[in-house]
Amino acid sequence: MGRVAVLIYGVVVYIAFVAVFSALPLFVGNLGIVRGIDAPPTGGIAVDLALIAVFGVTHSVLARPAVKRALARVNPPPVERSSYVLVASASFALLMWQWRALPEVVWHIETPVLRGVVWLVTATGVVLIVSSTLLTNHFDLFGLRQVWLHFRGRPYTPVPFVERSLYTRVRHPMMLGVLVWLWATPDMTVGHLVFAAGMSAYVFVGTAFEERELRRTVGAPYDDYRQRVRAFLPFRK
Repeated sequence: MGRVAVLIYGVVVYIAFVAVFSALPLFVGNLGIVRGIDAPPTGGIAVDLALIAVFGVTHSVLARPAVKRALARVNPPPVERSSYVLVASASFALLMWQWRALPEVVWHIETPVLRGVVWLVTATGVVLIVSSTLLTNHFDLFGLRQVWLHFRGRPYTPVPFVERSLYTRVRHPMMLGVLVWLWATPDMTVGHLVFAAGMSAYVFVGTAFEERELRRTVGAPYDDYRQRVRAFLPFRK
Protein backbone atom coordinates (compact mmCIF):
# COMPACT_ATOMS: atom_id res chain seq x y z
CA MET A 1 0.00 0.00 0.00
CA GLY A 2 1.25 3.48 -0.85
CA ARG A 3 1.56 6.15 1.79
CA VAL A 4 -1.51 8.03 0.61
CA ALA A 5 -3.57 4.83 0.48
CA VAL A 6 -2.46 3.92 4.02
CA LEU A 7 -3.44 7.37 5.29
CA ILE A 8 -6.85 7.24 3.59
CA TYR A 9 -7.45 3.74 4.97
CA GLY A 10 -6.65 4.86 8.52
CA VAL A 11 -8.88 7.93 8.31
CA VAL A 12 -11.82 6.00 6.83
CA VAL A 13 -11.50 3.32 9.51
CA TYR A 14 -11.43 6.00 12.22
CA ILE A 15 -14.58 7.65 10.84
CA ALA A 16 -16.32 4.26 10.76
CA PHE A 17 -15.22 3.62 14.35
CA VAL A 18 -16.63 6.96 15.54
CA ALA A 19 -19.96 6.23 13.80
CA VAL A 20 -20.31 2.73 15.28
CA PHE A 21 -19.21 3.59 18.79
CA SER A 22 -21.40 6.71 18.87
CA ALA A 23 -24.38 4.48 18.03
CA LEU A 24 -23.53 1.85 20.64
CA PRO A 25 -24.67 3.82 23.75
CA LEU A 26 -27.90 4.66 21.92
CA PHE A 27 -28.40 0.98 21.13
CA VAL A 28 -27.78 -0.21 24.70
CA GLY A 29 -29.81 2.60 26.26
CA ASN A 30 -32.78 2.28 23.88
CA LEU A 31 -32.38 6.01 23.22
CA GLY A 32 -33.72 6.12 19.66
CA ILE A 33 -32.05 7.07 16.34
CA VAL A 34 -30.71 3.52 16.08
CA ARG A 35 -32.52 0.29 16.93
CA GLY A 36 -32.46 -0.38 20.68
CA ILE A 37 -31.25 -3.50 22.45
CA ASP A 38 -34.85 -4.34 23.45
CA ALA A 39 -36.40 -3.70 20.04
CA PRO A 40 -37.67 -6.56 17.80
CA PRO A 41 -36.76 -9.10 16.56
CA THR A 42 -36.98 -11.02 19.82
CA GLY A 43 -35.74 -14.37 21.10
CA GLY A 44 -32.58 -16.33 20.45
CA ILE A 45 -30.15 -16.03 23.35
CA ALA A 46 -27.78 -18.33 21.45
CA VAL A 47 -27.55 -15.74 18.67
CA ASP A 48 -26.76 -13.00 21.18
CA LEU A 49 -24.06 -15.05 22.88
CA ALA A 50 -22.53 -15.88 19.50
CA LEU A 51 -22.44 -12.19 18.57
CA ILE A 52 -20.68 -11.34 21.84
CA ALA A 53 -18.24 -14.20 21.26
CA VAL A 54 -17.43 -12.95 17.75
CA PHE A 55 -16.39 -9.60 19.21
CA GLY A 56 -14.55 -11.04 22.20
CA VAL A 57 -12.61 -13.73 20.34
CA THR A 58 -11.55 -11.57 17.39
CA HIS A 59 -10.67 -8.64 19.64
CA SER A 60 -8.51 -10.81 21.90
CA VAL A 61 -6.92 -13.03 19.26
CA LEU A 62 -5.89 -10.19 16.94
CA ALA A 63 -4.18 -8.41 19.84
CA ARG A 64 -1.79 -11.32 20.48
CA PRO A 65 1.81 -10.66 19.36
CA ALA A 66 2.09 -14.08 17.67
CA VAL A 67 -1.02 -13.40 15.59
CA LYS A 68 0.27 -9.95 14.65
CA ARG A 69 3.52 -11.48 13.42
CA ALA A 70 1.66 -14.14 11.44
CA LEU A 71 -0.51 -11.52 9.72
CA ALA A 72 2.28 -8.99 9.14
CA ARG A 73 2.54 -9.80 5.42
CA VAL A 74 -1.11 -8.98 4.69
CA ASN A 75 -1.51 -6.52 7.57
CA PRO A 76 1.77 -4.55 7.83
CA PRO A 77 2.63 -2.47 10.92
CA PRO A 78 1.41 0.94 9.61
CA VAL A 79 -2.16 -0.37 9.24
CA GLU A 80 -2.11 -3.02 11.96
CA ARG A 81 -3.93 -0.90 14.52
CA SER A 82 -6.40 0.49 11.99
CA SER A 83 -7.29 -3.04 10.89
CA TYR A 84 -7.80 -4.02 14.53
CA VAL A 85 -10.13 -1.06 15.01
CA LEU A 86 -11.96 -1.96 11.79
CA VAL A 87 -12.62 -5.52 12.96
CA ALA A 88 -13.86 -4.27 16.34
CA SER A 89 -16.16 -1.73 14.69
CA ALA A 90 -17.49 -4.32 12.23
CA SER A 91 -18.19 -6.85 14.98
CA PHE A 92 -20.12 -4.28 17.02
CA ALA A 93 -22.04 -3.16 13.92
CA LEU A 94 -22.94 -6.82 13.29
CA LEU A 95 -24.03 -7.19 16.91
CA MET A 96 -26.34 -4.17 16.77
CA TRP A 97 -27.77 -5.35 13.43
CA GLN A 98 -28.41 -8.97 14.35
CA TRP A 99 -29.14 -8.71 18.09
CA ARG A 100 -32.22 -10.62 19.30
CA ALA A 101 -34.14 -8.80 22.02
CA LEU A 102 -35.00 -10.53 25.30
CA PRO A 103 -37.35 -7.88 26.70
CA GLU A 104 -38.34 -9.59 29.97
CA VAL A 105 -37.80 -7.08 32.79
CA VAL A 106 -35.15 -7.74 35.44
CA TRP A 107 -35.53 -4.38 37.14
CA HIS A 108 -37.28 -1.12 36.34
CA ILE A 109 -36.86 2.12 38.26
CA GLU A 110 -39.98 4.26 38.12
CA THR A 111 -39.07 7.19 40.39
CA PRO A 112 -38.05 10.08 38.10
CA VAL A 113 -35.33 11.35 40.42
CA LEU A 114 -33.74 7.92 40.78
CA ARG A 115 -33.95 7.36 37.03
CA GLY A 116 -32.15 10.66 36.50
CA VAL A 117 -29.42 9.69 38.98
CA VAL A 118 -28.87 6.34 37.26
CA TRP A 119 -28.71 7.95 33.82
CA LEU A 120 -26.15 10.39 35.24
CA VAL A 121 -24.03 7.46 36.41
CA THR A 122 -24.37 5.89 32.95
CA ALA A 123 -23.20 9.12 31.33
CA THR A 124 -20.27 9.23 33.78
CA GLY A 125 -19.19 5.81 32.55
CA VAL A 126 -19.26 6.98 28.92
CA VAL A 127 -17.29 10.14 29.79
CA LEU A 128 -14.76 8.01 31.66
CA ILE A 129 -14.28 5.80 28.60
CA VAL A 130 -13.69 8.76 26.26
CA SER A 131 -11.48 10.72 28.67
CA SER A 132 -9.31 7.65 29.29
CA THR A 133 -8.46 7.44 25.59
CA LEU A 134 -7.36 11.08 25.67
CA LEU A 135 -5.10 10.53 28.69
CA THR A 136 -2.96 7.99 26.84
CA ASN A 137 -2.85 8.84 23.13
CA HIS A 138 -6.24 8.77 21.46
CA PHE A 139 -4.84 8.84 17.92
CA ASP A 140 -2.33 6.07 18.60
CA LEU A 141 -5.01 3.91 20.24
CA PHE A 142 -7.20 4.09 17.13
CA GLY A 143 -4.51 3.90 14.47
CA LEU A 144 -4.35 7.47 13.17
CA ARG A 145 -0.90 8.22 14.56
CA GLN A 146 0.57 5.13 12.90
CA VAL A 147 -0.75 5.94 9.42
CA TRP A 148 0.21 9.61 9.77
CA LEU A 149 3.81 8.77 10.72
CA HIS A 150 3.98 6.36 7.78
CA PHE A 151 2.63 9.07 5.47
CA ARG A 152 5.35 11.44 6.70
CA GLY A 153 8.03 8.76 6.25
CA ARG A 154 8.86 8.75 9.94
CA PRO A 155 9.42 5.60 12.04
CA TYR A 156 6.81 4.58 14.57
CA THR A 157 7.74 4.93 18.25
CA PRO A 158 5.52 3.33 20.90
CA VAL A 159 3.74 5.65 23.32
CA PRO A 160 5.60 5.36 26.64
CA PHE A 161 3.84 4.18 29.77
CA VAL A 162 3.08 7.23 31.92
CA GLU A 163 1.32 7.17 35.28
CA ARG A 164 -0.85 10.29 35.45
CA SER A 165 -4.33 11.65 36.19
CA LEU A 166 -6.93 8.84 36.36
CA TYR A 167 -4.17 6.28 35.90
CA THR A 168 -2.77 7.20 39.31
CA ARG A 169 -6.04 5.99 40.87
CA VAL A 170 -6.94 2.95 38.75
CA ARG A 171 -4.96 0.88 36.24
CA HIS A 172 -7.81 0.49 33.75
CA PRO A 173 -10.04 3.59 33.88
CA MET A 174 -11.40 2.90 30.39
CA MET A 175 -12.55 -0.58 31.37
CA LEU A 176 -13.96 0.79 34.62
CA GLY A 177 -16.01 3.21 32.51
CA VAL A 178 -17.21 0.30 30.36
CA LEU A 179 -18.38 -1.62 33.44
CA VAL A 180 -20.21 1.42 34.82
CA TRP A 181 -21.86 2.04 31.45
CA LEU A 182 -22.91 -1.59 31.08
CA TRP A 183 -24.57 -1.99 34.46
CA ALA A 184 -25.89 1.48 35.35
CA THR A 185 -29.34 1.43 33.77
CA PRO A 186 -32.80 2.22 35.14
CA ASP A 187 -34.30 -0.46 32.87
CA MET A 188 -32.54 -3.81 32.95
CA THR A 189 -33.99 -6.48 30.68
CA VAL A 190 -32.78 -10.04 30.15
CA GLY A 191 -31.25 -8.98 26.84
CA HIS A 192 -29.38 -6.09 28.43
CA LEU A 193 -28.27 -8.43 31.23
CA VAL A 194 -26.88 -10.93 28.71
CA PHE A 195 -25.02 -8.14 26.91
CA ALA A 196 -23.65 -6.65 30.14
CA ALA A 197 -22.54 -10.03 31.51
CA GLY A 198 -20.92 -11.11 28.25
CA MET A 199 -19.06 -7.85 27.73
CA SER A 200 -18.00 -7.77 31.41
CA ALA A 201 -16.47 -11.22 30.97
CA TYR A 202 -14.56 -9.88 27.98
CA VAL A 203 -13.35 -6.90 30.03
CA PHE A 204 -11.83 -9.12 32.72
CA VAL A 205 -10.30 -11.60 30.27
CA GLY A 206 -9.05 -8.86 27.95
CA THR A 207 -7.40 -6.85 30.72
CA ALA A 208 -5.66 -9.99 31.99
CA PHE A 209 -4.07 -10.48 28.56
CA GLU A 210 -3.25 -6.77 28.34
CA GLU A 211 -1.54 -6.77 31.72
CA ARG A 212 0.54 -9.79 30.78
CA GLU A 213 1.73 -7.95 27.67
CA LEU A 214 2.45 -4.76 29.65
CA ARG A 215 4.50 -6.68 32.20
CA ARG A 216 6.48 -8.21 29.34
CA THR A 217 7.14 -4.91 27.51
CA VAL A 218 7.33 -2.36 30.35
CA GLY A 219 8.84 -4.66 32.96
CA ALA A 220 9.65 -3.64 36.54
CA PRO A 221 7.99 -0.18 36.41
CA TYR A 222 4.66 -1.80 35.57
CA ASP A 223 5.09 -4.45 38.26
CA ASP A 224 5.63 -1.65 40.78
CA TYR A 225 2.56 0.14 39.40
CA ARG A 226 0.46 -3.02 39.87
CA GLN A 227 1.59 -3.26 43.48
CA ARG A 228 0.37 0.26 44.24
CA VAL A 229 -2.76 0.80 42.11
CA ARG A 230 -5.83 -1.41 41.83
CA ALA A 231 -7.12 -2.60 38.46
CA PHE A 232 -10.71 -1.31 38.65
CA LEU A 233 -11.37 0.17 42.09
CA PRO A 234 -10.17 3.79 42.32
CA PHE A 235 -8.48 3.30 45.68
CA ARG A 236 -4.76 2.85 46.20
CA LYS A 237 -3.61 -0.35 47.83
